[in-house]
Amino acid sequence: MHHFSYRNGQLYCEDLPIQELVTHVGTPCYVYSQATLQHHFRVFDQAFASVPHLTCFSMKANSNLAIIHLFGSMGGGVDIVSGGELFRALKAGIPPRRIVYSGIGKTRAEIDYALQNEILMFNIESSQELEAINARAASLGRVAHIALRINPDVDPKTHPYISTGMKKAKFGIDVDSAVEEYQRARRLSHVEVMGVDCHIGSQLTEISPFVDALRRIRALIERLKEVNIAVRYLDFGGGLGITYDREKPPHPDEYAQAILKELGDLPCTLIFEPGRVIVGNAGILVTQVLYTKTSPTKQFVIVDAAMNDLVRPSFYGSYHHIQPLQAAAETPTQVVDVVGPICESGDFLARDRELPVVQPGEFLAVMSAGAYGFTMASNYNSRPRSAEVLVKGDAYTIIRRRETWDDLIRGEVLST
Repeated sequence: MHHFSYRNGQLYCEDLPIQELVTHVGTPCYVYSQATLQHHFRVFDQAFASVPHLTCFSMKANSNLAIIHLFGSMGGGVDIVSGGELFRALKAGIPPRRIVYSGIGKTRAEIDYALQNEILMFNIESSQELEAINARAASLGRVAHIALRINPDVDPKTHPYISTGMKKAKFGIDVDSAVEEYQRARRLSHVEVMGVDCHIGSQLTEISPFVDALRRIRALIERLKEVNIAVRYLDFGGGLGITYDREKPPHPDEYAQAILKELGDLPCTLIFEPGRVIVGNAGILVTQVLYTKTSPTKQFVIVDAAMNDLVRPSFYGSYHHIQPLQAAAETPTQVVDVVGPICESGDFLARDRELPVVQPGEFLAVMSAGAYGFTMASNYNSRPRSAEVLVKGDAYTIIRRRETWDDLIRGEVLST
C-alpha cells in the first residue's frame, strides 16, 4: 500500500496536493511519503518479531540522509556497499553495530574506515578480500567481524542484471568450497567468524527461490557445526519485490512464514537487507510536460525528466505507471512515448503507453520511483540532479535541494 491517491481529481501525497508542492519546488522532483516509508518498514520488521533479528535497509535503493535517519529511529540498521554509504549512514545517525558491509570491491581505505568505526560485520566476497581484511585489521590492531557471502547457485527468476545468486554471478563464494574457506578464515589472526551471508537477487516475486537458497545455506551451517565453526548471524539479504505493473509479489508476512518454517530452530540472529520493498512504492518522480510531438509513426510527450533522473526504463526496460496530477473523468487517451530531453534514443520513461491526452505545462507522476531512482541519477548532458522532498501529513520538507549549474562544475579547474 501507499499514500498516493486522488481526491476530487487531484493527486495527493498523504494530505498534500502534489501540484501545490511542485508549484514551489519545481520539477523534476522526487516526492516521498513518510507514512508509507514507516508503514513498509514496520510491516517487514514486525514479520520477524518472533525471532532475534536486525532489519538493515539496503542503502543502494535510496540513500537520502533523512530517509536513512527515519529507519534508524525505528530501530533499523543499514546494508552498505561502499565507503560513501558508510559515511552517509554514520552522518544519518546509524549506530555502527547496526551496519553490515557487502560488495565485492572494498578498497583498503574503505576497509580501514569500517574497521575504525567498528561496524557489525563485513560480508566477504572472495579469498583475496578475506586476506586483505585480515591484513588491514592487523595493521590497525583490530579484529574484523566477518561473514562469508555464499553463492548458493539458485535461479531467482528475475532480471539477469539483478540476479546475484547463480554460479555465473560475480558475487559470493561457491557453496561447495565454503567450508574450506571458513576453515581458512578461522586460522587468520585478525578476523572473527560471525556468520553466513546470502543474497540471490532483487525484485523477486516468488518465494520458492528464497526457500531453495535457505535450504542450501542451512545445510552449510550444519556442515560448519561439524567442524566446530559456530554461526551467530545469518544474513539472508534482501530481494523481495514490489508491484510495478502486474506483478504479485508475496506479502512480507508470507515471506517471513516461509523463511521461519525452513529455518526451524537454528540458533542465530537473522539479518535482512530489504530495500525496494520498503521504499519502492513510497516515492514518485514528478515531471512537467514541455511539448507534444507527432511523427508519421509515433506520438511523443516530451517532459523535463529524463534518463539521468530515472534510468530504470532505459537500463532495464522497466515499467513505471504514469498518471497525471490532475485527472478528469472524460479525458480522451492516446498511445504515446514519454521521453526526456537527453540526446539518446534510449531516453524514455515509457514506450507505447496509453495515457490521457496532456498539454504543455501539465504535470505527470511517475509512480513506484522510490527505489533505484535518485541513487542511480547522473549529470549526463550536464543536467543538474533533481530535488528530493519528504511529505508528512499536509507539510513537506526539501530533503535534498535541486542542484544548480554551479554544482555541475564544483571541483573542476581550468588547465593552465
